[in-house]
Amino acid sequence: MIRFLPPLSAWSSALIAALIGFGGTIALIVQAMSAMGASVLQTASAVTALCLGIALGGGALSWRYRIPVVLAWSTPGAALLAATAAGTQWATAVGAFVCAAVLMILLGAIPALGRLAEKIPGAIASAMLAGILLPFCLGLFKVAGADPLLVGLILIVFLAARQRLPLYALLLALGTGAALCLLRGDVKALPAGATLGVLSPTLPSFQLSTIIGIGVPLFLVTLVSQNLPGLLVLRSAGYQPKPGPLLSITGLASLIGAPFGVHGVNLAAITAAICTNPDAHPDKDRRWSVGMLYAGCYLLLALFSPILVRFFMALPHSVISALTGLALIPALIGALDGAMARQEDRDPAIVTLLVTASGLSLYGLGAAFWGLVAGFAALGIKVALKQSS
Repeated sequence: MIRFLPPLSAWSSALIAALIGFGGTIALIVQAMSAMGASVLQTASAVTALCLGIALGGGALSWRYRIPVVLAWSTPGAALLAATAAGTQWATAVGAFVCAAVLMILLGAIPALGRLAEKIPGAIASAMLAGILLPFCLGLFKVAGADPLLVGLILIVFLAARQRLPLYALLLALGTGAALCLLRGDVKALPAGATLGVLSPTLPSFQLSTIIGIGVPLFLVTLVSQNLPGLLVLRSAGYQPKPGPLLSITGLASLIGAPFGVHGVNLAAITAAICTNPDAHPDKDRRWSVGMLYAGCYLLLALFSPILVRFFMALPHSVISALTGLALIPALIGALDGAMARQEDRDPAIVTLLVTASGLSLYGLGAAFWGLVAGFAALGIKVALKQSS
């Protein structure tokens, strides 16, 4: 009986991946939900539902396909919401979540759409993501003017850990920042709310400008920066799953959870790499058990997520901004690499990045949408001139 149990390395890999995935960016999730006017209850519901979607969706896929399918919430999607959805009513935001989820389901279910998605220029999508992330990363250093000790300390911990313990860098920096706040007495009284997992549904409201300005960019940024890299991680580990079912199931998990505040459940990349390598489980054919254990960890996180949300909501806004900016630095590096990888795509990419980072808003549509418009226009001009010469 014992020999059929997963080895200790499988348990530790699953636990580490779950803690990194949750702890590294929970501050961003809280900030994004607060930007959209979500209450303490609605924010707790969103995090609980996200954890349940990750657990149940990932566990079902791992069991069905016997491969370690590791899911996560959309970190770039949360950054997009925090940057562009300020002032959006919560019910309208939930409507955008529903539309983004439906688009992901259709992408997985209709092969022609999948082939069309593969033709989206990676440089443009990466540049849009970089433009979304850049203001948050700059916000880290704006906080330094008011709180140099906090920013200096978490930066030192982060940079040192990136050299020695890169997987734990964000978690260690997050813990350092939280510990400093506790020592200085900066943590306010926890807001009233649930202690254990809670689900609070909201009836979606659909507004065309919000769907175009938030829902479509949310779908694109989740696809390009989360799902496609997640598929690549699985293939690099020697697995060859069909993309369609994975995309459709993650979209379905997002759709079911959207009324409870789920902005996006998707394939993981960094945390998936922890669970899919031979160090997690030496037997490739039984490594799917790591995915099941990871899902179990997220069930526990779902149970206790409201108290964690309330703790982060009790932190000063400047601390949340600093921790969010720090957490997004690795994602910004990856987005910039993707945007500038091809010499011939750099002009459209930089236009996309600058328009998106500017915060431009026209006709009720946010900067992410106009960044894509500007990038595709610049790309079209380049192609037209090249064909006419």
